[in-house]
Amino acid sequence: MSAQAQKKYELEDPLIIAGRTFSSRLIIGTGKYKTYQQNAEAAKASGAEIVTVAVRRVNLTNPDEPMLMDFVSPEDYTYLPNTAGCFTADEAIRTLRLAREAGGWSLVKLEVLSDTKTLYPDMEETLKAAKRLIEDGFEVMVYCTDDPIFARKLEDIGCAAIMPLGAPIGSGLGIQNPVNIRLIVEQANVPVLVDAGVGTASDAAIAMELGCDGVLLNTAIAEAKDPIAMAVAMKHAVIAGRQAYRAGRMGRKKYADPSSPLAGLI
Repeated sequence: MSAQAQKKYELEDPLIIAGRTFSSRLIIGTGKYKTYQQNAEAAKASGAEIVTVAVRRVNLTNPDEPMLMDFVSPEDYTYLPNTAGCFTADEAIRTLRLAREAGGWSLVKLEVLSDTKTLYPDMEETLKAAKRLIEDGFEVMVYCTDDPIFARKLEDIGCAAIMPLGAPIGSGLGIQNPVNIRLIVEQANVPVLVDAGVGTASDAAIAMELGCDGVLLNTAIAEAKDPIAMAVAMKHAVIAGRQAYRAGRMGRKKYADPSSPLAGLI
């Protein structure tokens, strides 16, 4: 597919989150890179239009230290402030209110973790925080377990996107429960993005082939031996997975089915 044909395809199939339109279905993080410069190069190579920003960890305000904005500009990317490192609803809400004051951001990623060992979402605290943030005017993209019931509850209270984990954060284990991811996709009326656990390009493609609307990842690129090359790989994997999903895969069969007829052979 030519670059022109690819662009036309993307424009015909945009990702829409909270009324905002994006051509790329890949979201990347801004943590774990060796430098902000490397992060900037990876973001460009990935084709991503949204970058997540850990408000509690990334320098956004101190001009005496290197600032993310000097390398990954909010004029070029949609910043998605997140609550990485928060373990209670109150912490998460306070963090995102500070982010809104600092940069005027209302589209946010909510994650409330249960413990430092698993970094698994605490769904009771997540649901509590999401309700209060939505009441406060935030558009909430929410990191959650791959539980279809909780996913539906989060959508019912007004979350703008549902983001079930593929595997634990930073594990690189890939999509561990494709059945639940598919169930969440089938019932959802808002975008579903796999968030966490993607380790390589094939994992991203699988997420998209399951019908997810996008993939959010960080460590898979930042900790690759060649982050820029991996960013390019992830870009193409997400595109390929989405196109395969839309094309509709062939059915699985128990036995061989020849491409050419066997009757009438010489």
